[in-house]
Amino acid sequence: MRQWVQRSLWDVVPRDHRMSAQELRRRQLVTAGFVVLGAIVLGILLRLEQGSTAFVVMSFVLAGVWAVGAFASGRIHLGRITVRDMEVRPVLQPILIGAVLAAVFVAGALVVREIPWLADQIRNVLGFATEGYLPVLVVVTAVNGIAEELFFRGAAYAAITQYPVAWTTVAYTIATAATGNIMLAFAAIILGVIVGLERRASGGILAPILTHITWSLTMLLTLPAIFGV
Repeated sequence: MRQWVQRSLWDVVPRDHRMSAQELRRRQLVTAGFVVLGAIVLGILLRLEQGSTAFVVMSFVLAGVWAVGAFASGRIHLGRITVRDMEVRPVLQPILIGAVLAAVFVAGALVVREIPWLADQIRNVLGFATEGYLPVLVVVTAVNGIAEELFFRGAAYAAITQYPVAWTTVAYTIATAATGNIMLAFAAIILGVIVGLERRASGGILAPILTHITWSLTMLLTLPAIFGV
């Protein structure tokens, strides 16, 4: 188990993703531009009623901004990890990591629901999960998780030359904190560190995407029952 976790989150698989100075500068400029655009769209999204048609549509627009920004910035790699002395695409490992992370959050939720002001923060988030048609919410959650990882662990990570795990976690947390919800910001820190380490180890966005989707969909499906919404 220790070796499995180490290979998924810590051991860096050799790769050559070097960029020329011109390519790096272009990626940095494109990424910065889409950060601004994403912030504008997010600001509009936060003014809309959760669960409304406009909210869902704008959620997809925001996901589109992150995805387009990621691919416009330059090449995006899927990544590999070492399993039994072979380099393979990370699939099962990040899904299991997402499930374990979700289990930790579920356990934490059982404690947090006994603290009124924190429980209210989570219920505010879960308003989205109770206002719409569940299959649509699942699609929105999955699409946004993919798009966020494409941008933050794809474009943004590659654009940062020093401490990319830390800085992309900070950037992702700031974007999430714009909601004004302390519990979402806290979750963004934990998730950001985990998927950042996966990005560092594998050299790509496949592992972060699978972990993010597993975690977020589990939260979507379990937290409403825990908090009675």
